[in-house]
Amino acid sequence: MVMVKTPHQLGRDCEALAAAHLKKAGYRILERNYRSPLGEIDIIAKEQNTLVFVEVKARRSLRYGSAKLALTPAKQRTLSKVALYYLKARRLGCPKARFDVVAVDAAGREPRLEIVRNAFGLAYR
Repeated sequence: MVMVKTPHQLGRDCEALAAAHLKKAGYRILERNYRSPLGEIDIIAKEQNTLVFVEVKARRSLRYGSAKLALTPAKQRTLSKVALYYLKARRLGCPKARFDVVAVDAAGREPRLEIVRNAFGLAYR
């Protein structure tokens, strides 16, 4: 019998795959599933001297398009607000930072992962 994963299980598994993929690419994972009153960021990492806020997007099929295209303007605004909250809460000032997306294509036998660096800029309006 084949177990079908719920969206929550798929998301959790893909976030773990994304964290491992980022580590292999030279990122140092600082936090996973950072929650604030404003929302959540999947992964916060450092790549060299840059703080990176990472959103993980997964697709079981390409019926609704690629995972890397699934980040709506509203989600970008939420991630921006949470990132600013994180910087203020940690008293980090204005470090060099960016937003990346890890797109996970889970349609085949083996998931394919792609890191989209600088996927979007700060969006808070």
